[in-house]
Amino acid sequence: MLPKGILFDFDGVIVDSAKSHNTAWSSAFKELFGTEIAAFPKSLSGKSPMVIAAYFCSFIGKEAQTKDLFFLKDTHLDVNFTTPKLLPGVHECTTFLSEKSISYGIASNATKQFLKNSIHHLNLNFTTVFGLEDYEKPKPAPEAYITLAKALDFTENDFKNIWVFEDSLTGTTAAKLAGMIPIGILTQYSEEQLKEAGSQMVFPTLLEAYQYLKNL
Repeated sequence: MLPKGILFDFDGVIVDSAKSHNTAWSSAFKELFGTEIAAFPKSLSGKSPMVIAAYFCSFIGKEAQTKDLFFLKDTHLDVNFTTPKLLPGVHECTTFLSEKSISYGIASNATKQFLKNSIHHLNLNFTTVFGLEDYEKPKPAPEAYITLAKALDFTENDFKNIWVFEDSLTGTTAAKLAGMIPIGILTQYSEEQLKEAGSQMVFPTLLEAYQYLKNL
């Protein structure tokens, strides 16, 4: 049975944007503090940029400048924008969902401007998109996916029939807490890790997920 709706994370599900984000973090940190940034730990994947900024600042005892780093990184990401790499199956999924009249959208912990820039440059068919600025509590809180689902006119009774494509443990937790069905994408975590976090199924990319959906 096809889901009533499908919600997508962005980084690691629709695009590989690691280079874009890492370059922006590095250049912003160097400008602000005049030194090199610490290595990016996998445990921060999918978390709010403010949490990431706090982590990097704590390394050099500059926690008080967390917001400064957060805003400067966002500026670097926009001014020095580089188009992220599109991952397999995105166009196939959105075309299929449109043909089946299944509502879909994006809820990400990335900033709204980065999402808009990426969607524009990659010519993606997403009209309902939520970013970090749209929530009081970003993932792993469920607010991001609840906000998106309600914007797509779903009620709480529909949530149990909504799929959420996620590649991070942070986002998988958010989807699970929202009462939706987390579906794992194997960008960075193993099948075992994603299922332990709550994923009910796991696919290598959205292409395999699309092939599964079209046979339902």
